[in-house]
Amino acid sequence: MFWQEYLSPPLLSGKDLNNYNPMATFTTKSAEETQLLALKLSQKYQNGAILALIGNLGSGKTTFTQGFGKGLGIKDKILSPTFILMRQYSLPENLKAKLFHLDLYRLEDIKEIGSLGLDEIFSNPRNIVLIEWAEKLGSFLPKNIILIQFKHIKDNIRQIEIS
Repeated sequence: MFWQEYLSPPLLSGKDLNNYNPMATFTTKSAEETQLLALKLSQKYQNGAILALIGNLGSGKTTFTQGFGKGLGIKDKILSPTFILMRQYSLPENLKAKLFHLDLYRLEDIKEIGSLGLDEIFSNPRNIVLIEWAEKLGSFLPKNIILIQFKHIKDNIRQIEIS
């Protein structure tokens, strides 16, 4: 099976996005395996985390987020917020926090994020935030994040590096 146990990944400073070493690397061979990996990983971060999802179009970021949400008990269908930048979901087991899913692919001007209230979202340590195209936040990316890099190898095969 592709899943393996590993130590919790270290927290990464936002300015180090282009200079990291993966703590764990996984290869998934289907959307279902990508979701299962995310479901299992969600258990490590159910008490709060900010995950920066980096990868090209079609590399599995939204599929991963869907599995992550399932692992947190979210029953709603998780859709990509590409055109609205952010969606939020209530967490059944944690009424004081939410899952925030950001997709910054269409972000053209960093000023557009001002209305999202990211400072407040990031300041609640119980919130779980998954940010697709996180590199677009630049210096606005929080200092302590979990970096997850997605690579489309071929067909349905994805390489997912977590650090």
